[in-house]
Amino acid sequence: MGGVPVTDQQAERSGLRRRLFRLVLALAVLAGVAGYFAVQYDSTGGGAPHCTVEAGGASYAMTPEQAGHAATIAAVGTDRGMPQRAATIAIATAIQESHLRNLDHGDRDSLGLFQQRPSMGWGTPQQIMDPVYAAAKFYEHLAEVDGYENMPLTVAAQEVQRSGYPEAYAKHEADAQLLAAAFTGNAPATMTCSGPGPQRPGDPEAVKAQLVKVFGPKVAPRTGSAAGTHGQAVGGSDGAEIALSVQERRRGWELAHWAVANASELGVERVSYDGVAWLAGQNRGAWVRKAPGRGGSDDPRNAGPHDVRIFVKR
Repeated sequence: MGGVPVTDQQAERSGLRRRLFRLVLALAVLAGVAGYFAVQYDSTGGGAPHCTVEAGGASYAMTPEQAGHAATIAAVGTDRGMPQRAATIAIATAIQESHLRNLDHGDRDSLGLFQQRPSMGWGTPQQIMDPVYAAAKFYEHLAEVDGYENMPLTVAAQEVQRSGYPEAYAKHEADAQLLAAAFTGNAPATMTCSGPGPQRPGDPEAVKAQLVKVFGPKVAPRTGSAAGTHGQAVGGSDGAEIALSVQERRRGWELAHWAVANASELGVERVSYDGVAWLAGQNRGAWVRKAPGRGGSDDPRNAGPHDVRIFVKR
């Protein structure tokens, strides 16, 4: 038997429906792809990385935000007398939980670098969103784990976090070891941070307050002037100088790397220590043996062997 004849109008409507279906399907696919990359952007820090830690042929690239948080986590551990292994465990945990971002959201009421939950007694939301507080609470709980230094990292982290995916921490161990080495001042590990110099002035008193908050009152930063008795600073700037005296080279590099990691946030233009200097927006973010000034106080040749000098844009 023959079929029912299809009119031209019916065929046109059928073709239109097919085209609309394909369009809706394509838009759904695009939305899914966009959603995927939005999640990836949110979880990985977004944007191109600008800071790199290197040692022994290994490297780890990250944004300045991530570098600043890793440096703070390590510094809080040092201030509490925790070993480098503790910093490795803490940084690996923060990489897994937040990718070293201070997230204001998470699973249920989880917040911050370690995705700690107010409802589980970690503190108030405001406290948990403070990276110094969050790191200190992590170390407080880690210190209560007997023998954590000799445990597999994933076991030690799980004793603190009680995660539903405890095996996930292990994959970040090598990266965390590298970051912990650099941010606790271990000599073989070095950090560079490229990108433009600070776009707005910094506040020297705020930088000093943050140094004391992160490293403890013993750090005792003092304020001078980058255009003091040694002459004018690089580029004719009169940026404020913050000097820190240290007795151990490892401690000096810990402070210097922290200052570079937080430079964009705090308005730091230059950091000098141990005969080298880092200048924001210059030398591809690397430390150089000779600063491009002519006898300015930011020239590392004018700094004592136990001075860390931080120059804040004004």
